[in-house]
Amino acid sequence: MKRFVSLHLLLLALALSGLQGCATYSTISEAKPGSPKIYSGTRLDVHAIEGNEFAQLKFKVDPPQHPALDLPFSFILDTIMLPLTFSITGYEALFGSD
Repeated sequence: MKRFVSLHLLLLALALSGLQGCATYSTISEAKPGSPKIYSGTRLDVHAIEGNEFAQLKFKVDPPQHPALDLPFSFILDTIMLPLTFSITGYEALFGSD
């Protein structure tokens, strides 16, 4: 019975996260040269939770409505995207952001 309830809570959390938008998807899809890319969704969520509006400006996207709920999902997606974001950031550092 506990597994049944846990599974339903997990599915509910996933559904709610999908409805509110994903910080990682937003920051990666709107990324400009020189913008933060490595763990960008996770960082945006943390800044939103802290209320640090100045730090949020560098991402040029609005944080999700419920960043604390989005945080674990953004962390997972940021981890999956790490090889890509790391290589893009390295390329920009070596060859400029033009």
